[in-house]
Amino acid sequence: MKKLGMLVVSFCAIIALHAQPPNVPAESGAYFGEKFTATKSMSVNNLVKTINKMPEGKKKISVQLKGKVTEVCSKEGCWIKIKSADGKLMVKMKDHKFGVPMVLNGKKIIIDGIAEEKITSVDLLRHYAEDAGKSKEEIAAIKEPKKEIVIIANGIQVL
Repeated sequence: MKKLGMLVVSFCAIIALHAQPPNVPAESGAYFGEKFTATKSMSVNNLVKTINKMPEGKKKISVQLKGKVTEVCSKEGCWIKIKSADGKLMVKMKDHKFGVPMVLNGKKIIIDGIAEEKITSVDLLRHYAEDAGKSKEEIAAIKEPKKEIVIIANGIQVL
């Protein structure tokens, strides 16, 4: 029985250690996820304009997007938000294959991935707010789904 208890404790400790953002530097030139060659990066404002011009139901584009990180998931580093003219754009790491460090906050980056207009559910918005360390009151105040552009990142390069 003692061996089983120790096994459970060890397993929980391993999971807790893996469920944290990586503790690595985010210096200029660093990559997270897949490495890529930045060719024609677009600004956040140009992405928004491009997506808005696309027909409903087909608002999806492959993109290299240049932006500034304004928020990083404090639980696992599995999402970031970048600054846009009307708030923040959500960037999720493709298939949770990589995370980013908290020190990425405030850095300029290029994201290689797919941008798509989606409707984010109230439950998912509340989950993101919890990951961001928002108060219970702020989380409870989320009552409407949100139409937003979400980027699924294959890779991120720090500028």
